[in-house]
Amino acid sequence: MLNIIICGAPGCGKGTQSDLIVEKYTLEHLSTGELLRREIAERTELGLIAESYIVNGNLVPDKMIIDILSKSIEEQAEEINGVILDGFPRTVAQAEALEILMNGVNKEIAVLIDLKVDDKELICRLLKRGETSGRCDDNLETIKKRLEVYEMKTAPVSEFYKKLNRYAAIDGMGTIDEIFARICTVMDSKVQ
Repeated sequence: MLNIIICGAPGCGKGTQSDLIVEKYTLEHLSTGELLRREIAERTELGLIAESYIVNGNLVPDKMIIDILSKSIEEQAEEINGVILDGFPRTVAQAEALEILMNGVNKEIAVLIDLKVDDKELICRLLKRGETSGRCDDNLETIKKRLEVYEMKTAPVSEFYKKLNRYAAIDGMGTIDEIFARICTVMDSKVQ
């Protein structure tokens, strides 16, 4: 079972590359946001508790996110080749909890793929996306704030996986195919 994390600053192309990885390596794409919405829609016990946080404007606690991920991984463990986590973990505490979860089901994260794109390009990509998608968070002020928050809170997750020797920095500049080829080099080394 091949389990990976894809991360990088907003606008680095995680979603685009995740889709390509899922298709080539037949991994299950796990998005914590989608899993939360499913639990809420199915009115599960976890979903009802998560909803109570969300409707009051609060973040769902890390432990609950881990519980939802755990449930999804355990339910699918025999049917899938592995998972790609996109947008999780966002903090070192979440990374530590994820490691405990994976060890508990006798699995491990093979590699964290970190898409590296310079800030000037990220801002350009996000502004362009905002023009076409109409997303209200793709404006210059919000983009700069999101990049700052990413550097403070999420970038340390990379250091966590570097210490475990399960980290790969990928140049996220170039065409989609060029970036994907770089990712495949790392992925193929983990499959063997």
